[in-house]
Amino acid sequence: MNHYDVPRGIDVLRVFCGPDGRHGNTLGVVRDGSSHPDEASRRRLARQLGFSETVFVDDPERGRVDIHTPGLRLPFAGHPLVGAAWLLDLEILELPVGDVFARQDGEFTWITARPEWAPPRMLQQYATAAEVEALPGPPPGEGRLYAWAWEDEAAGRVRARAFPRRGEGIVEDEATGAAAMLLSARLGRALNIAQGRGSQILTAPAPDGTVEVGGRVLMAARG
Repeated sequence: MNHYDVPRGIDVLRVFCGPDGRHGNTLGVVRDGSSHPDEASRRRLARQLGFSETVFVDDPERGRVDIHTPGLRLPFAGHPLVGAAWLLDLEILELPVGDVFARQDGEFTWITARPEWAPPRMLQQYATAAEVEALPGPPPGEGRLYAWAWEDEAAGRVRARAFPRRGEGIVEDEATGAAAMLLSARLGRALNIAQGRGSQILTAPAPDGTVEVGGRVLMAARG
């Protein structure tokens, strides 16, 4: 199934698009979560769509959403929540781990969340951005890997690539908000991250331990 051959009732977004409006991580949003009421049917649809994540909207007014990869349910994920916040135009999204606050700022949609909600992953620093660019695919090993290097440390500019290594057929994530949030929390500073082929993710840590993650969202298709 390609990005534009989607069942009725499903919107396809591109989240964390670059300044030119290209790239971004593709996201499926099921506006009526009751059409897939149980976890098994949601997982089947997520596999059918083949995106790194699919969001099921269980309550569009309260912002209650459920996030699935092709193989598992996630308690939190960055690009699905930025996309859902943009699509639903809400200030709060309800997750089992807690409330995620959202805001719109011009062309950017932002969410505020706690880094400890993000699934764990290895944040592996490389010496140069060129080394990150040159990676032919996932380095050997298991578990989520976020490969990153400074493009301009003084300006907070980072080059990154993300490899899920979950055995779900997703070799590389084009843009990964949760990983960006974890990196920003570890470094303790705002970041401007270029990930994948040309996606852009912005972050800003706050004194209370939360991190804001933001980017551009565009509608790719409406089923």
